[in-house]
Amino acid sequence: MHPHFSRCNSIRVESGCWVLYERPNYAGYQYVLTRGEYPEYQHWMGYNDSICSCRTFSYASGGSYRMSIYDRPDFQGHPMEFTDDCESVQESFRNRHIFSCNVLEGYWTMYEHANFRGRQYFLKPGEYRKFNDWGAACANSGSFRRQGYVYKHNLSLTTLQSHMHHPSRAMGKITFYEDRNFQGRSYECSNDCTDLHSYFSRCNSIRVESGCFMIYERPNYMGHQYYMRKGEYPDYQRWMGFSSCIRSCRVIPMYRGSYRMRIYEKADFGGHMMEFMDDCPCVSDRFHHRHVYSCNVMNGYWIFYEYPNFRGRQYFVKPGEYRRYRDWCATSAIIGSFRRVTDF
Repeated sequence: MHPHFSRCNSIRVESGCWVLYERPNYAGYQYVLTRGEYPEYQHWMGYNDSICSCRTFSYASGGSYRMSIYDRPDFQGHPMEFTDDCESVQESFRNRHIFSCNVLEGYWTMYEHANFRGRQYFLKPGEYRKFNDWGAACANSGSFRRQGYVYKHNLSLTTLQSHMHHPSRAMGKITFYEDRNFQGRSYECSNDCTDLHSYFSRCNSIRVESGCFMIYERPNYMGHQYYMRKGEYPDYQRWMGFSSCIRSCRVIPMYRGSYRMRIYEKADFGGHMMEFMDDCPCVSDRFHHRHVYSCNVMNGYWIFYEYPNFRGRQYFVKPGEYRRYRDWCATSAIIGSFRRVTDF
């Protein structure tokens, strides 16, 4: 595609499903695009503006889907068959590595990280004896989903079409302002960003138009964390901020499923354990301990708070194992309360 354009910063898919590739001959980063408008490359989770080859694939929306995955090459080791999407391979397969797979029916996309994020790998029916066969550099697979499936879950057709045509609305939209009351220089964001310093020098007000975000005091998701849901925050005290310094942010993916988390009084999942499926305004009342040294988040997204009644320093936890409190970036094991992220 290089003779036709030198770079690609926006795309409109009018019909069908496509796989884009960073390099010629279907090599490099892969991106699966369905019908909709993508005003900038971050909206198709692109790493840069280089698109050098593409291919289309057809599907029957009423067709079936079936794929077997294995934890060793050449279809060896522990197998598991899937007929629907998998948001967390670790949780369903009990293993982060997929060394081979056999796609029996339908088209699928594998993702590097859980919740359909990170590098993408398009799979059509066939045998893949090693991870290199689907273009991956390693066997890490965080999630996978069917392509071409007509979803009939919690979103109405109208809402789904709206999200397809407006990717920023599906992912969320947040605007940062340098001054209070939404004044001064501003920056609008709809994606994860590891360093916001080049866009503004300080942040004194924020408007969240859609979605949920975590914002961070320092680059690379470090320092004080703040949970932001839809609404207006005319000064930094409104988001319980300690200062006007915001240097990175990440989108919390939309989630409509169940919530389940286990907390432990000792590191490495030792000591007294208790499982929660709802909010906890006071950890010491229900858990009978002020300290949480490790936790296992099985389902949903949660926020830990330093003090009871959802106050103090905040810590975002997504599905995964946290063997010690430092894994969720805390400086001590004291947790006063926690709640589910449900404001989608």
